[in-house]
Amino acid sequence: MTRPSDAIEVRRHELVVEDALAGLRLDLGLARSLPEYSRSRIRQWIEAGAVTVDGERCKPGSRLGAGARVVLVARLEAVIDDEPQPIALDIVHEDGSVLVVNKPPGLVVHPGAGNPHGTLVNALLHHAPDLSRLARAGLVHRLDKDTSGLLVVAKSTAAHAALVAAMSRREIKREYLALVNGEVIAGERIEAPIGRHPTARIKMAVNERGREAVTHTRVAERLHGFTLLSVRLETGRTHQIRVHLAHRGMPIVGDAVYGGRLKVPAGLDPESRASLAVFRRQALHAQRLSFTHPQSGEALDFQAPLPQDFAALLEALRQEVRP
Repeated sequence: MTRPSDAIEVRRHELVVEDALAGLRLDLGLARSLPEYSRSRIRQWIEAGAVTVDGERCKPGSRLGAGARVVLVARLEAVIDDEPQPIALDIVHEDGSVLVVNKPPGLVVHPGAGNPHGTLVNALLHHAPDLSRLARAGLVHRLDKDTSGLLVVAKSTAAHAALVAAMSRREIKREYLALVNGEVIAGERIEAPIGRHPTARIKMAVNERGREAVTHTRVAERLHGFTLLSVRLETGRTHQIRVHLAHRGMPIVGDAVYGGRLKVPAGLDPESRASLAVFRRQALHAQRLSFTHPQSGEALDFQAPLPQDFAALLEALRQEVRP
C-alpha cells in the first residue's frame, strides 16, 4: 500500500536573477533565493537537468547573469522509508515550521539494528507524513533511549537548515537535570574532548584526540549521598553529559554504561534503597529547550516536568534529609 509520504511532489519555481545575485554560481544563487532547499539538493537537481537558465541546462558552477530567467522543477521524494506507526507523542508545541516533543524514557529515537520499529521517528512519520522528505525526519538533535525530555523537530527543509545552523552556532539552549552519585560542593565548567573509547567501541570517552566538548553544571539540590545537578550543554557530543560527569567522579545514578557500581551511602533508609534498586536507567532529563523560531524570529522557551519514575526517586531520597 502506498503511503501519502511516498508520493512525489513536484514544485515549479521561476525567478529572474536580480543584480545582487549576478556573478554567483548557479547553485549558490538558487540556494539563496530558495532557502527552503539545501544547496546540496539544488546541486543534485541541476545535475539531473531539472534547472534551466534562459531555457538552457547549465552546470552547478555556471555564473548567473543579471536578468536571466531561471526555472527549477523540484521533485520532492521521500528520503527515509521507515514505517509510520501510531505511537503516542507528548507534543509540547507545534506550528507549521517546528514540532517540540517530550520524549519518554525507554523510547529509541532512530530506527536501527535491534530497534527497527517502535521509535520516535516511526511515531513522527505517522503524525506528520511529510517528514519523510526531510533528513532524519526533521530531527535536529537526539536523546539517548533512556534519557527523557525535550526535542525539537523541523517540519520543513528551510526550518531544518535554520535550526541545524543555529545548533552549530550554539544558539539552541538545552538544560538537563541529572541525579549523580556523591555530594557535590559546587557547579563547574567541564571542558574535555570526547571521542570513541579506545577499546569499548560502543562507548565514548574523554580522549585528547576527540572533539571539543563543554558542559556547565550547577547544584540544584543536595541530598543524602546524592546531588541533583542542573546541566547546560554548550556542545553536543554523543553521551556528552554522561561521559563528562563520570569523568569528574560524579556518575549519573542508574547509568549502566558509565556509572559503574552504585555507591549507596551508609545509613540510607530501606525505602530509598528500594527506590534506587528499581530505577533501571540513567537519571537524566532534558528539562528545558530554548531557541529562536526559524520563521517568525520569536524567542521560544519550553520546559518539561520530570517523568514519574525520576520524580518518585527524588521524593524518596528527599525523605532522607527531612527532620
